Amino acid sequence: MEKTTEIEAAVFRRLLKHLDDNKDVQNIDLMILANFCRNCLAKWYVSAAEERGESIDYEAARERVYGMPYSQWKANHQAEATPEQLAAFEARSKKA
Repeated sequence: MEKTTEIEAAVFRRLLKHLDDNKDVQNIDLMILANFCRNCLAKWYVSAAEERGESIDYEAARERVYGMPYSQWKANHQAEATPEQLAAFEARSKKA
């Protein structure tokens, strides 16, 4: 079981690095295509910690996922959603 946990942790770190290396991929694009985004990962991080009796603040979890404070990431990397993205997100949301 320990090796499995190590592998899963390595995969998670690689996912975070991949997202960090591809900051141009917007959260709304991730939501449209995969039905999750960086904020979802942060929420899952908080939830997993709570399931194990740990308390992790959501903002601290977002900083872990984004690699910086969310406000900084948002100011530097988040573009305004286009009307097309918003329509695609709404269509995706109706499917779920």
